[in-house]
Amino acid sequence: MLDTSHRCTRQTSERRKNLWSNVQVIRAVIFDLDGTLIHLPVNYEKLFEEFKKIMKTNTVRPVTDIVARLDETTKKKVFKVWDAAELEALPKMSINEEGAKLYEKFSPKPKALVTMQGKAVAEKILQTTKFSFKIIITREHSLNRIEQLQKAAEMLGVKPQEILFIGDAENDSASARKFGCKFLKVG
Repeated sequence: MLDTSHRCTRQTSERRKNLWSNVQVIRAVIFDLDGTLIHLPVNYEKLFEEFKKIMKTNTVRPVTDIVARLDETTKKKVFKVWDAAELEALPKMSINEEGAKLYEKFSPKPKALVTMQGKAVAEKILQTTKFSFKIIITREHSLNRIEQLQKAAEMLGVKPQEILFIGDAENDSASARKFGCKFLKVG
């Protein structure tokens, strides 16, 4: 390999070759939605009270774990109430400027969206914002963030180590670490 970056023709040193071997290319970017690209002010306390009534329990946290274990009939009821709460909050939605800047920065890359929001509200959010994604994975697909990342990677046709996942929560960071992709936290 010739070293042409310094305008001379000589063999690239082994030390320099080794430096570049650690560089990993980002081939695709996966974004979280709420807290990362937007802020959706859902009244979760009220929503969780509704969940308790539907599920006939006092324990609804961690919500994604609890809902994932429900039978299909109860899960559909929970999703319906959850969708209604998100759609009710939609007029008060705001853009997260830090997330929006990262979206612009990575706009040339193939992008996917993974979210615990429902399909109905995710589609409405995307219709009213400048955000656009090749792939959208919602809670209807999975309530497990690692499974969401796996599905998005598979659909994007990239390996975990070629992905940058941008999110806002500790669970996003932990999921990225377990999945094997890079992670960038939005404050």
